[in-house]
Amino acid sequence: MNKEVKEPIRKKWIWIGLFIIVLGNVPWYFTDSMVEPYILGVPFWGFFILVFSVILCAYLSWICLSQWKIVEDEEEGNK
Repeated sequence: MNKEVKEPIRKKWIWIGLFIIVLGNVPWYFTDSMVEPYILGVPFWGFFILVFSVILCAYLSWICLSQWKIVEDEEEGNK
């Protein structure tokens, strides 16, 4: 039985990555001129936020699948 417990909350690089991705998801730093260029019918800032939302989902999924190993998983497997 492997008793190694991995808690991602204790890894600073995860929080730094999460902060950067969430910061990229906030539209406050776009200028008024960013409304006009359209990509596939969506304003540039909207497309940019959509891309960062997908990156955020992928990052959180990767963290949950690869960086998180808790004791409850092993307990459930033993039942």
